[in-house]
Amino acid sequence: MLWAVVGAVVASAAWAAGVFLIGAAANAADLRGYTAPSDLCSRADYGSFKDEYTASDSTPTHSSLKDRALDESYCSASLKKSGSSYADAYLSLQVDLHKKTDPAPEFTATWKNYERTHTGYDVGAVEDIGDEAYLVTQDTTTGTSSTGSRYATLAVRDGWVTYTMTYSAYLSSYDPDKDPPRIDEISDWLKTDTRNTLERLKN
Repeated sequence: MLWAVVGAVVASAAWAAGVFLIGAAANAADLRGYTAPSDLCSRADYGSFKDEYTASDSTPTHSSLKDRALDESYCSASLKKSGSSYADAYLSLQVDLHKKTDPAPEFTATWKNYERTHTGYDVGAVEDIGDEAYLVTQDTTTGTSSTGSRYATLAVRDGWVTYTMTYSAYLSSYDPDKDPPRIDEISDWLKTDTRNTLERLKN
């Protein structure tokens, strides 16, 4: 009888351990080989913008975070056309490795519904980048005015990794003799450079 009881206890413990390990494996962070480098500016690709902005920032700013729950890298760069004294446009890039919680539900809620919470923006799903991606754009320029802006963000989730690349240009600070690129051009550049950057961040 005693051996039967001991056997039952051992079997129960083994079953519990198995359930725990299976549950732990199911909840493991799905990082897919990505890394968050200490200097995202030097690892990221934004070469698509360099034909337009030939005097781009040679010293972009960057920061990074390493934590048990999150690895994060950020880069900010100013873009200048040839002959411009000041920045004509700006880029910001950020990659987040979520190591404790799946970002999928909040990512979808934030970006899919962006135009519902931010007036004047357009949102569209982008195919063939990560598990899901959204392009958010806004153009408040009139073509002849010195006011307004052009803005675009490409937000991507791949597993438990999220990445955003944002472009912004303000006509009040833009060279008055030069127009910023069109939203469709900016969107294509963001897609190309994001694909390249995500590949680089896996190496």
